[in-house]
Amino acid sequence: MRKTIKNFNLSKAIIPNSFTALNIFSGFVSIVFASRGEYTLAVYLIFAAAVFDMIDGLIARLVNTTSPFGVELDSLSDIVSFGAAPSFLIYQVYFFQFDYLGIIISALPMIFGAFRLARFNILLEDYDIKPDFNGLPIPASALTISSFVLFYLHNLQHEFSYTLPLTGLMIILSFLMVSNIKYDSFPKLNSKAIKEKPFMVIFMAISLIVVIIAHQLGLFIVFISLALFGILRSMVNTFINKNNPEETELNSKEA
Repeated sequence: MRKTIKNFNLSKAIIPNSFTALNIFSGFVSIVFASRGEYTLAVYLIFAAAVFDMIDGLIARLVNTTSPFGVELDSLSDIVSFGAAPSFLIYQVYFFQFDYLGIIISALPMIFGAFRLARFNILLEDYDIKPDFNGLPIPASALTISSFVLFYLHNLQHEFSYTLPLTGLMIILSFLMVSNIKYDSFPKLNSKAIKEKPFMVIFMAISLIVVIIAHQLGLFIVFISLALFGILRSMVNTFINKNNPEETELNSKEA
């Protein structure tokens, strides 16, 4: 059953929705630049869209204007900026050489990203910040692809075939988005967040250092590590649960 919009305050919602509009506009312009062969600018615009996406949610919560309308609009913008834009970009930069197969591989993150957003909207019960996500968020997938493109563009002189690892990356990112693997939401920068999510705070600090040292490669390493960490944590939790069946059963009853 679809949620209905009750007591929707349009005047208050203008500010966060303006940033959502900037999000979708950035995604569209990224596609335009990618079609012209200006791939670096296309990457930067996807990163800009991610910044606008973060700001619109933050402002919506600050002015208390989170609503079903905002959620739907945000998802529509995300499928453009973090679905269509990175898929088109990776096709233009690399997979164009494989004709129709390249189109299919490039489209996977967009298609599975749409499935992920649809599931997110259906399962959404309230508008508070969740401690974690079910599946890799679509912006994380888009930024992983975009950071690879940035790395690839700065290493064209290296004679190395990225076809198999890049195809694998497309498939893995697509699977992770629709999986039930848990991913932490980014914490607020305060003392409470440091206590609740010390790993994420440490990860953010290390990520900054890695990007400063390794530049484009560092950026890709950060995002691929974030994606793969969910798999690693899921495997560790599965192993622990198998060795502690009584504790697992107790936790499930409490939930």
